[in-house]
Amino acid sequence: MIPFAAGAGPANIDLMFSGLPRIPGEGEEIYADGFSMHLGGGPLATFINLSRLHIPVRIGTFLGDDIFSRFVFQELEKTPIPLTNLYDSSCQNDTSCPNNTSCGAIPLNVSVAALTSHDRTFISYTDKKKPGDNELQKVYELCSGACIVEMQMGYLEVYQKLKAEGSVLIFDTAWDETITRSIYESYLTLADYWTANRHEALMFTGCSDVSSAALALCSWQKTPIIKLDSSGCLLYCGEERIVPAIDEFVHVDSTGAGDAFLAGFMYGLYHKKPIEEAVLMGNITGGICVTKKGALTAFVTENELLSYVEKYRYTIRPDRG
Repeated sequence: MIPFAAGAGPANIDLMFSGLPRIPGEGEEIYADGFSMHLGGGPLATFINLSRLHIPVRIGTFLGDDIFSRFVFQELEKTPIPLTNLYDSSCQNDTSCPNNTSCGAIPLNVSVAALTSHDRTFISYTDKKKPGDNELQKVYELCSGACIVEMQMGYLEVYQKLKAEGSVLIFDTAWDETITRSIYESYLTLADYWTANRHEALMFTGCSDVSSAALALCSWQKTPIIKLDSSGCLLYCGEERIVPAIDEFVHVDSTGAGDAFLAGFMYGLYHKKPIEEAVLMGNITGGICVTKKGALTAFVTENELLSYVEKYRYTIRPDRG
């Protein structure tokens, strides 16, 4: 069997208002210069980017009969990715079920993104419930045999089985302040890598700076990785190293940057590259992503990625010329 990467999680739709002069106050209405609808960040964005780099992938998500689910179906039809729909369609006839599409609920995440010249703001909706036994079994069958699996909250017992079977597990999820540290610890203890951003690393460790946070994360991770936005990435493997960001990529919109980073990082792991080179690949794919509006608008081909790696390889081995 050809090695593949896999993961499961909710689909995200971004309704993007761009060119706003400011965020309106309560009771105000202002007009945007532009509007568009995109597939948002999350597992789908990561695996679409990974498939663009010619890595075989499998993805599971939740799609119903609503307009947003149909949009996701249409977008995925443009890719070679086999989709496993985790949504329980039997719920459609159960008016008591929160996932019943006939009562107006939708089984995916929808965000309104407001972009000014300074930053972005989101208002989001999700109706995701705790996974049941049927969903857990579907996720296990989807990911079983994968060489790399992206972890999401809610499937811990599945990941425990996959870890025992030899899959490399990568934990990448937005911090949720309603989830306790002890729950995160269960995932971090299992994960081979956690690609945390600065905010997540500081909140989890309680440290005031990223260097201390990286050192503290050594209690759970062999090689802690902390994304530092425009400063690149910090990784700790016996000593602290900074893999710098790529200066030539001009920032327009940060939507999907973390998911694009993860795709490049997973590409490096898939091809068994040294950890610093895998992080550099993540900096490249994440850096390209922010040059246009939307999570999946700007991307690199495999040949372009490898060309950038050769161009910027000196940044990860400055002592070797």
